[in-house]
Amino acid sequence: MRPTDAVEKVCLVVRSESREAISPILAVLTDFERQGVSYCYWKSSRRVVSVLNGEGDIDLLIEKHHQHRAEAVLLQQGFKRFPSVGWREHPAISSFLGFDEANGGLIHFHLHFCLIIGERILKNYRIPWERKLLDSAVAHPTLPIRILDPASEAILLVARACLELRRLDPITLRTWQAAIKKFTLDREELAVRVDRRTLCERACELMDEEAAEMVADAIYGRQKLETYRRLRRTIRAYFAPYRTYNGWEARLRSAARVLLWTAGTLNKRLLHLPRPWSRRVPGGGCVVALTGVDGSGKTTVGTAIRTWLTAEIDVIPIYLGTGNGRPSLLLWPFKLMVPLIACTLGTKPKGASHGKISNRPAGPIYSMLLTVWAMVVAWEKRSKLLAARRGSDRGMVILTDRYPQNEIIGFNDGPLLARLIAVPLWLRRHEAAVYALARRLPPDLVIKLMVSPETAARREPDMDPVVIRERISELKRLAFPGARVVCVDAEQPLAEVIRVVKREVWREL
Repeated sequence: MRPTDAVEKVCLVVRSESREAISPILAVLTDFERQGVSYCYWKSSRRVVSVLNGEGDIDLLIEKHHQHRAEAVLLQQGFKRFPSVGWREHPAISSFLGFDEANGGLIHFHLHFCLIIGERILKNYRIPWERKLLDSAVAHPTLPIRILDPASEAILLVARACLELRRLDPITLRTWQAAIKKFTLDREELAVRVDRRTLCERACELMDEEAAEMVADAIYGRQKLETYRRLRRTIRAYFAPYRTYNGWEARLRSAARVLLWTAGTLNKRLLHLPRPWSRRVPGGGCVVALTGVDGSGKTTVGTAIRTWLTAEIDVIPIYLGTGNGRPSLLLWPFKLMVPLIACTLGTKPKGASHGKISNRPAGPIYSMLLTVWAMVVAWEKRSKLLAARRGSDRGMVILTDRYPQNEIIGFNDGPLLARLIAVPLWLRRHEAAVYALARRLPPDLVIKLMVSPETAARREPDMDPVVIRERISELKRLAFPGARVVCVDAEQPLAEVIRVVKREVWREL
């Protein structure tokens, strides 16, 4: 958590800005050429156009002695290095992410200082061709990027197919047909671009004559690449001295990583525990709080931000309210009873925001039910606040909806017992301690989604119009001490609102 006195305190209404800028990818590649960085794109040249459009990882082979120069270029262009969790990390591979504000996407530069390939769960082979591949790399005929020469690309394609296509790898198995199709299309495209003699000569330079003939047969043959068993055995035997781990250790590590991958996938989709599983934020994580009155678009914007980040960075969504978000197991049965209780009571006392509201103070039955509800909600908020901070300290992005506050009593996400009169003091203290904890653990970034009362009333017809106006007015007063606060005009088109929020979140990472 950042020191309070060092936290930027600013609240600006951010609106759209129209400007033209060079593609971040092209800017990096141009600087590589200017700085004399020896590099090439070493994956399929068939997909290089889509990659330069930001539709996939940009896998670059970098001369080992130029690695710091390449990283400096990326940092100067606004990219940030995101380290993988321990079991996924490799010392010869670095990941840099950048934000392309023009299309709102993330750009992933995958720098390989050694050519490491193998199963996706465990890349166990180093292909010792880095210098030869870089020396023979060619400029793309129409695009500003260096790629492999066709013969080298074809040989590397066969080697990758032999070492990567294994059904024991659950990640590859999950997308087996797509992986087979990708290798098949790459092979067909390369077979047209390179003649057999050139291919055999290059294969002899990189391996030996026996392997060269088998590689040529695989490129020009009609069988599927995964069916060439003799070729697979030859390739594996040839690169056996370049394995990071021997056969037994590789299998044990693969099995362990399968368990970790399964646990991470389960956590990502269902559990949402503050445990990193993929790639963490450099310098520590952050807590981002989306706030706003009902109808301001918090859920929609939160879903868009989570979808944007989760493919590359560990993101945990935490709902700190009591509405339609995901409750804890303790709060869940109480939420199931809310509709039944609401129908039984008919109207709600003064202080409620939805449904039929009367001007009468809370009666004894409502007070008792609200007291129980407030205690359960306070317990849930406390546990989720601690989980959010722990996840942030572990390098994750925590995306929260409805952050607790005690600045304005009776306002959104504040203490509930303030609505009641006859409540024991010890219960009030217990609830107040939870909201005081939220003040001690402020989010790093607060996004206030501001809408007009008319817009909120149109989107939330069940909400009292008077309450809407009061809450919009009070939302502007909320300061969230210790956090960087940004107000976003949510009256803009949704795409523009999301773009602005993405920009502020990226700034925080």
